[in-house]
Amino acid sequence: MTTYEQKLSFLIQQALQEDIGDGDHSTISCIPSDARGKAILKIKEEGILAGVNVAEKIFRQVEPDIVFKTYKEDGETMQVNETAFEVEGRVHTILQCERLVLNCMQRMSGIATLTGKYTDKLKGFRTRLLDTRKTTPNFRLLEKEAVRIGGGFNHRMGLYDMIMLKDNHIDYSGGIEKALGKAYNYVQTRKPRLKIEIETRSLDDVKRVVAFGKADRIMLDNFMPEQIVEALQIIDGKMETEASGGIDLENVVDYARTGVDFISAGAVIHHAVGLDLSLKAVLT
Repeated sequence: MTTYEQKLSFLIQQALQEDIGDGDHSTISCIPSDARGKAILKIKEEGILAGVNVAEKIFRQVEPDIVFKTYKEDGETMQVNETAFEVEGRVHTILQCERLVLNCMQRMSGIATLTGKYTDKLKGFRTRLLDTRKTTPNFRLLEKEAVRIGGGFNHRMGLYDMIMLKDNHIDYSGGIEKALGKAYNYVQTRKPRLKIEIETRSLDDVKRVVAFGKADRIMLDNFMPEQIVEALQIIDGKMETEASGGIDLENVVDYARTGVDFISAGAVIHHAVGLDLSLKAVLT
């Protein structure tokens, strides 16, 4: 089992416990425990579908041998009235998993759809779209998976897989050079191969970072496109570059035209609106 699968299994376990508690009394009270049934996932809004694989894992975590038939895959464009999948098994399983499946898929499909709008605008440019850590607590795993399904790329997953020296780190450390120097020494002695990114707030900051070195990527925070162009001339390919702050669907192309390596946009997650899906019983 991969790390992703382990984390997903734990997320599902915790989410089901949160929802079911000491029992799904609505279902227990009126449906026999051995009753079997079938349900379909109906699409009620256009967009990019995300979360089908997650839905199957949710059902199988409760009932391993459940029958799950996929009609549409993650990342496919979806239209109103299409069916994404069909599930057949114990009615108790279907009803206990229903809300978690819908919560995950609606949220993930909204994120994938919005991400797709950004990545469509970036077609033809070398610039790649990144997400951020502006995620819902305990749901980051699936929000970032939805970004990937929508065509974006994941930035660091957390505080543990990349060093990012932001404004507060720099200020608390006593300046750019001190922050970078300490971080570089830490990587060399404690965490080999861990990349270092540093935030810059002005062209002067960029010059200081380039002169000092020891960073893998420079974040150009709240720079206007014309300032990005100047910054890229100063950096001259010595480090990866990332534009961040105030970037949306209206201006993302202006930033991509600069030739910056990455654009990070927290909006692909925290501005996304869930899409309308429903799980409907199939009566025979």
